[in-house]
Amino acid sequence: MDDDRLYLHRGDPAPHHRRLAVDHVPPQFEHDAGDDDGPDELRAVSEGGAKRGFLLILCFAGLLLFTSLGIWQVERRAWKLDLIARVDARIHAAPVPPPAAAAWPRLDPRDYEYRRVRVRGRFLANSETLVDALTERGAGSWVLTPLQTGDGVILVNRGFVPDAYEAPGRRPAQPRGALMVTGLMRASEPGGRFLRPNEPRQERWFSRDVAAIAAARGISNAAPFFIDADAAPHAGLPIGGLTVVRFRNAHLLYALTWFGLAGLSLAGLVLLLKPAQKRR
Repeated sequence: MDDDRLYLHRGDPAPHHRRLAVDHVPPQFEHDAGDDDGPDELRAVSEGGAKRGFLLILCFAGLLLFTSLGIWQVERRAWKLDLIARVDARIHAAPVPPPAAAAWPRLDPRDYEYRRVRVRGRFLANSETLVDALTERGAGSWVLTPLQTGDGVILVNRGFVPDAYEAPGRRPAQPRGALMVTGLMRASEPGGRFLRPNEPRQERWFSRDVAAIAAARGISNAAPFFIDADAAPHAGLPIGGLTVVRFRNAHLLYALTWFGLAGLSLAGLVLLLKPAQKRR
């Protein structure tokens, strides 16, 4: 008993007391390592928040951008369908006289392209021009001949000739005297084709550039447009009526693509905005 009291007075607890002293730590001194965020964990949390914020901004910007592009393509499709309808109406309308020379300086191709016209005049056969052409009938040339009218000169694309018939002597005799030409009004094609510019001095033409051809032929009162002549029955060469009217209209496909990407952006936003515990 004395030893026990001496043992306690010395402040050195018995082995079982020592164990209890360790096990029963006061609450104010309790420590949970999992609740103590170290510098590395805090940095990871900060970087994760920044990354999430960046993704939120990216998805929101994508949603706005792709939705705008989709709406724009829908509007473009409506415009293209209206253009196709207007051109189709012009092609199948009854022919009308071409605009008078006084109106030529103010003409806008959007207002007259593919309008069916009929004009009376006389071909200036000595001033015809061959323009390189590639058609469903093969390679060859367009034959552009000035038509002298009472109002000025209008270039007429009389049609297509194969390479072997480019020389006038190998074709039927040129039409003489006054005649009536029916066809479609077409806008000038200045400059040439891609990587193939017109070379007037070498008489190499790759596009129906009305102003350049008129200048090369010394024609001062030429219309700013030309006429694609209709096919004439039993006329032989040149072969008229080969105008190709084709409009690419893939705007619906483009709109669906943009709206699909907008939907993916919206899905990303919803996923990022969900509470963290629901994403686990």
